[in-house]
Amino acid sequence: MNRKIFYFSLLSVAVASCSTVNNKQAVGDFEYAKHKEVSSLKIPAGLAKPKKADTYFVTDEINHEGPIGSDVDVRAPSLVLPVAASTRTENTTSASKVWFDQVLDDEDLRAFIIKALKGQLASDNVDLTQIDEDGFVFESDWYHKEVEEGSWLFKEITISESIKYRYLLESKSHGRSVALVVELLDYMKTDKAGGTKRIDIIDQQRAEMNMLNEVIAQVDFQYRLKQQENRLLRANHKFVSLGENVSGESAYIVEIDEDLLWSNLPLFFEDHGFTIKDLNESTKIYYVDYVKPEVSFWDSIWGETKPSLDLPNGKYQFQVEKMAAKSVVTIFDSEGNTLPDATLDKIFDVMEAGLSFKDAF
Repeated sequence: MNRKIFYFSLLSVAVASCSTVNNKQAVGDFEYAKHKEVSSLKIPAGLAKPKKADTYFVTDEINHEGPIGSDVDVRAPSLVLPVAASTRTENTTSASKVWFDQVLDDEDLRAFIIKALKGQLASDNVDLTQIDEDGFVFESDWYHKEVEEGSWLFKEITISESIKYRYLLESKSHGRSVALVVELLDYMKTDKAGGTKRIDIIDQQRAEMNMLNEVIAQVDFQYRLKQQENRLLRANHKFVSLGENVSGESAYIVEIDEDLLWSNLPLFFEDHGFTIKDLNESTKIYYVDYVKPEVSFWDSIWGETKPSLDLPNGKYQFQVEKMAAKSVVTIFDSEGNTLPDATLDKIFDVMEAGLSFKDAF
């Protein structure tokens, strides 16, 4: 939405500017365009012809077809704006072309770009048609733009412009780099001077670049949606669940690699009132003392209190074991008994948040 507002703001500025200055033309009197080439110097017979330097000579035969003076379009060509992640341009071509490199490993890159292309044209209320069987060539329906003049009671359409585009996809053999080229396919314009199907080369390039930049922005938007979706999935994903260890005893199942969980458990202990007294790295057991943390007045004021475990103060053992791609955490009391299901369930909310390490991974 913000992108649309930004574009409309630019359009408003452009329309306001057009009422005072024609930004297609240079500012000047263009007197040079009316000058005729000076006739050659005539040398009387019998006299030596003076030396003539042609270094800066300009003939009047160089431009009989193209525009001169006020008809010259001085606008700079538009540029590709590779704002989406892992996009790049080619400096060796003036075509409206951009390369996309793989960003999402779980998405087919070409299919992702086609999805963004369809989304862009759908938002513009323009149909898109696949031309070839393999899905490398697409064509749009007509984009229409009209300019009205007059009061709100007596408005008339003074300019009507319609454009069709062709979209060409090019994929590297490995499939992790895909190029998109936009070409103007068809054009029609009607104004007070009549109708035409010809378009100025600069206007054509600007139209193609603008269309390409719209698609690039749509790809970037789809990337951001995917990132947001992944963050929400991760935030809502339960990394910890109740289960059993390999001996059938009650334990926590944690979806984190065994070594990674073992090395990060001290962070959990530090935040939740445990003090490490000893450890056995070969059997992956931590021997800890638990003292329920006291909440100070200032902690309650500043909201810095950590959620505490509803456990009796005392000695505990935390053992980490490997189970497939997951880990199992078994908690023993001071007598070497595993904590029962009821106790594990009672402290589950705090243990789930602590053993997920969502801020660490």
